[in-house]
Amino acid sequence: MLTEERYATILRILEEKRAVTVLELTKALHASESTIRRDLTALHKSGRLYKVYGGATSISNNYSSVENDMKTKNDLYPEEKIAIARRAAGMIKRKDFVYIDAGSTTLHMIDFLQEPGAVYVTNGISHAARLAAKGFRVFILGGEIKAVTEAVVGTEALNHLRAYNFTKGFFGTNGISMKSGFSTPDSSEGIIKGAALSRCTHAFVLADHSKFNKIAPITFASISSATIITGQLEDRKYRDYTTILEGE
Repeated sequence: MLTEERYATILRILEEKRAVTVLELTKALHASESTIRRDLTALHKSGRLYKVYGGATSISNNYSSVENDMKTKNDLYPEEKIAIARRAAGMIKRKDFVYIDAGSTTLHMIDFLQEPGAVYVTNGISHAARLAAKGFRVFILGGEIKAVTEAVVGTEALNHLRAYNFTKGFFGTNGISMKSGFSTPDSSEGIIKGAALSRCTHAFVLADHSKFNKIAPITFASISSATIITGQLEDRKYRDYTTILEGE
């Protein structure tokens, strides 16, 4: 099969399925894995698809306004999220004053925390309970509870944040885009994320591969405002915009 024929077939499959893995394409096109990866790279560079970890998504699939509940999020990419969380937890040192944002990957992070000399603030209901159960000193923001993400949001939470100056903050995101930065579907949660991030000396966004080249309705920070901790970065162009740390 000629190169342009493979390109056409890949794009047709994406139009039907919205997302496809390298393995699926090797079987469909009877081509080697290295050939498919080169094809995906070429199509990504020409703007005809988005290359992601292990495959590709269609261009029309990069906008996400849906917010999954915590159970659904916890079931997605658990091994990658655990690797990211472990890397993030190792960055906390004695006497750090840490903000931990609500989210599934930041929740995994708590399992790996070892520094008893740090103090934690969070807007995550499950996060606060897990931190307290491990014996850490923890404060939770007051305000309205957003049930789907178990996050505290609203004016009262925003007012609480104004009193804090964090040495480090760890955040979740629904989308990462070079143009639109870090984004989330809900404006009330986006306001809290943005306010907390702006009060951190060092901010980190924890994101699995599926969050890249995605845009949600509300941008809460520019891409240059935080270091990204991820599993394995496919699109190296992001390194031109901010620091990227890959999970171990």
